[in-house]
Amino acid sequence: MSQANKPGTFAPLHHTVFRRMWFASLFSNLGLFIMGVGAAWDMTQMTNSATMVALVQTALMLPVALFSVASGALADMFDRRKVAIAALSLSIAGAAALTLAAHAGQIGPWQLLFWCFVVGSGTALLWPAWGASVNEQVPAEILPAAVALNGISYNVARSFGPAIGGVIVAAAGGVAAFAIAVIFYTPLLVVLNLWKRTSEPSRLPPETLGRAMISGYRYVSNAPPIRMVIVRTLIIGLTGGSVSALLPLIARDLLGGGAQLFGLLLGAFGIGSIVGALNVGRIRAKYSGEVCARLCSLGMGLSVVIIALSRTSIVTAIALLTFGAAWTACMMVFNVSVQLSAPRWAAARTLASYQAAVAAGIALAGWGWGAFANTQGVSLALLTSAATLVASPLLGRWFRVPVVGENASGAADALADPELLLALTARSGPIVLEIEYRIEPQKARLFYAVMQQVRSTRLRNGAYGWSIARDIADPELWTERYHCPTWHDYLRQRNRATQTERDLHMRAIEFHKGPEPVRIRRMLERPIGSVRWKDTTPDPGSKVTETLTSQIGGP
Repeated sequence: MSQANKPGTFAPLHHTVFRRMWFASLFSNLGLFIMGVGAAWDMTQMTNSATMVALVQTALMLPVALFSVASGALADMFDRRKVAIAALSLSIAGAAALTLAAHAGQIGPWQLLFWCFVVGSGTALLWPAWGASVNEQVPAEILPAAVALNGISYNVARSFGPAIGGVIVAAAGGVAAFAIAVIFYTPLLVVLNLWKRTSEPSRLPPETLGRAMISGYRYVSNAPPIRMVIVRTLIIGLTGGSVSALLPLIARDLLGGGAQLFGLLLGAFGIGSIVGALNVGRIRAKYSGEVCARLCSLGMGLSVVIIALSRTSIVTAIALLTFGAAWTACMMVFNVSVQLSAPRWAAARTLASYQAAVAAGIALAGWGWGAFANTQGVSLALLTSAATLVASPLLGRWFRVPVVGENASGAADALADPELLLALTARSGPIVLEIEYRIEPQKARLFYAVMQQVRSTRLRNGAYGWSIARDIADPELWTERYHCPTWHDYLRQRNRATQTERDLHMRAIEFHKGPEPVRIRRMLERPIGSVRWKDTTPDPGSKVTETLTSQIGGP
């Protein structure tokens, strides 16, 4: 698609479902930030401990780090709309309980952190289902714009929510902020209930939660582009999370302000974030992911230096605006890269891994920088954070952010099930695959290099124990071998390949020479002691005469 024909930033709003979701999520995000301001400021009134103040951020974000992978698995296993409704209901219940406890005067520092953790748990369950459902609301060609718009919604709320929250807290206290958060969550719950989501039914039953989580882990760990993005995301969160964690103390201790100033500073951060979100398309077009990460890290580092040394509200606000733009631009480039790279079957799990990295970095930053500030002071903590941000681009030598293709996630056509002459159940396994290739010796090195790429595709789609071997008595004969845990796991694995991966498999097969096609063996592994036949027990395989299909579509 040429630059002139690329859809505009606001094109996704022409789609009714996305437009409703976007405006409802804007209110939901406003409620989250209003509640966050109330909780953070109430904590400053309960204790002078910098650690406890910073732990408010940790309580809200730690559940995302802890539960995102499980949440992503649930979102891939079940109806994402229903998962999102359950998640939002949990957040509403937590915010309502916090409102009632605060109104009754039965709230202390640890109770406040607990209810923040409950709200954060709902957020952890919501985000993967919400993020992975965007591609169901808009066409693929405007998905980057839709992702950017969701980021804008979040950052518009970050801009105005804290300022509104500061006014509410100053006028009516934290209880009012908590109550308004409950009200602002409600429109999204209504819209989700009204959404008539259509989904393609799977011919296989869903994986168990444990197996789905393992599948997600295997995919991410064997997908180098996504793995590198997640590592860099975690590093940015750890090094740059000091600002949001210590912002209440920046307002109170460095600038001598109150709740309103705290809200205005958060608003400056949010306005900068909107600037970054609106320009993320231009950034993606002009710079590679690695260059963007480096420039943004340097911009954030210099901004934090100014924040640490400034004792003037306007200077601090300008620095926060710059920091917010750099932070959001960097994170959204990472987010779009992950969403465009992940296949549909693992979309929520992959996005959850990215969100877990963001949340883990911010949550650990909240605890670490808060503890540092408690003993060494807020300014020194910020200056140390700035130094780590400025130094973080050096990690690009080992964890370079790759160029990620926008068509990597396109699903390939489904393959027909292989023929069976042995009765198998869903849980029969392990299943062993052996594929034999005949390769001309002069092409062996090239074939081996391609098979190393094939290895990654097999492993990330559900296989394990992959190997490639060359026959010492027949050097032209190469055997690829791998396992799948069960028969249904194998059927999932063989149909999870994207079109890019399927093309790679065909490239490997093209090396095969001779009139006969590659030979594929599918075997049911029988470990010692797994079979306990009696003399009178018939072999069910001898009675099976029907097959599931008449064609083998590939390994």
